[in-house]
Amino acid sequence: MKLASSVLGAFALVFCLGQSLAIAAESPAAAPAPAAADGASASAAVKQVDGEWYDKAGNPTYKIAKDGTVDWYTSVGYLQFGANCLVCHGPDGLGSSYAPNLTNSLKSLGYAEVYGTVVSGKRDVSSSQDLVMPSFASNKNVMCHLDPIYIYLRARSDGALGRGRPSKVGPKPAGFDQKEDKCFGD
Repeated sequence: MKLASSVLGAFALVFCLGQSLAIAAESPAAAPAPAAADGASASAAVKQVDGEWYDKAGNPTYKIAKDGTVDWYTSVGYLQFGANCLVCHGPDGLGSSYAPNLTNSLKSLGYAEVYGTVVSGKRDVSSSQDLVMPSFASNKNVMCHLDPIYIYLRARSDGALGRGRPSKVGPKPAGFDQKEDKCFGD
């Protein structure tokens, strides 16, 4: 089972990186990424594909309007984080006594590393603690919403989104439901 999970994790990571690199390759190289409202230009949304925003490197990212309206994927990420991750990682990703603060973790982890950890799990053992995150590779509630969860946490990590549920949400992109249904196998 561990081998199958590791193989699936490696395949998913390669697939994910391939998609991100393809999106980055399509982005205009000459156009500089606009600075985000919080100065985190690496997270600046430069390309939209089917309602999901990507940064200049092809990683999923958030788009927050000047009036505080968040994109649909950031909002879905908040909801799915609450449904799947909050129990261990605490409200708003701020951590708990047995799982790390993800708003801090994402300051040094990229999309591929987060994706790999979610798919394969992680074990961090020291003399004082034994931290274990299980693999979520077979959990469609997590895997079908991994981009939105990452996007939400990225916005929180960058300080672009405060605690709690976003009060203003942009419209649901056309095709979102069909994409979600396809992922769930419906």
